[in-house]
Amino acid sequence: MIAGFLDYLNLERAYSPHTVAGYENDLKAFEAYLGNTEKGLELKDADADLVRGWAMSLMASGMKATSVNRKLSSLRTFYKYLLKKEVIKVSPLQNVSGPKKTKPLPQFVREEDMERLLSATAQGESWQEAREHVILQLFYETGIRLSELVGLNDADVDFGRMAIKVTGKRNKQRIVPIGQGLADSLKRYMELRGGDGPSPLFVTDKGNRVYSGWVYRLVRKNLSQVVTLKKRSPHVLRHTFATAMLNNDAELEAVKELMGHESVSTTQIYTHTTFEELKKAYQQAHPRASINP
Repeated sequence: MIAGFLDYLNLERAYSPHTVAGYENDLKAFEAYLGNTEKGLELKDADADLVRGWAMSLMASGMKATSVNRKLSSLRTFYKYLLKKEVIKVSPLQNVSGPKKTKPLPQFVREEDMERLLSATAQGESWQEAREHVILQLFYETGIRLSELVGLNDADVDFGRMAIKVTGKRNKQRIVPIGQGLADSLKRYMELRGGDGPSPLFVTDKGNRVYSGWVYRLVRKNLSQVVTLKKRSPHVLRHTFATAMLNNDAELEAVKELMGHESVSTTQIYTHTTFEELKKAYQQAHPRASINP
């Protein structure tokens, strides 16, 4: 049956040799599993419980959900072929769902690394250097999105209320408080930059409003100096804001409002990040954390 299926993939579906070899490996692995589970059991005799058992055994061996789902996809295609050939009447994959992919935890920059970065960028004297510093500080201290920062205007900064007006998704506006340090950085930047009348808050050297790619490159360049994270984007600084807030006892609902999330469930992922930090600290510090029973 496997040989006929592989010929079908080669001749009728024109799959690449590499793809066909992958299907062959997956089917032979499942066939071996069936043989070990119940001697003499053939591929056409498999049922949903056996397929689930195989998937569970793969997960137990340490295989990632993505790889298990790919193998199940191979089986699904194979049993569709057997249905077409009328070898079987019902596919054993009919009611089988693969394992859910685990979402990676948000990456963030440690507080000491952010302090080091902000201290270094605060030394500049030109308006361009002041701009670079305050953009990093604004992301870290408010958690606003990249698009929200790009869209800020001078009029959105209210030094009297110590707040900025942010326009988020679907043009929904919110007021985000700022601290004295950030307010001072904004004042210094705006004074050095100059300009008359209403204008974009952040502009390029040519005086045009900054754009997403420009800000992304600025953030990536600066984060590369203090971290080795794979992701070094403005969104990492948004994650950093949320993680710092929760690590310092902020209420989840307050963080939700500051970040402009629609639901608190979106914000809850950052509690997982802080728990991972706690777990790591426990494993490093407690004398019995690494003892196996």
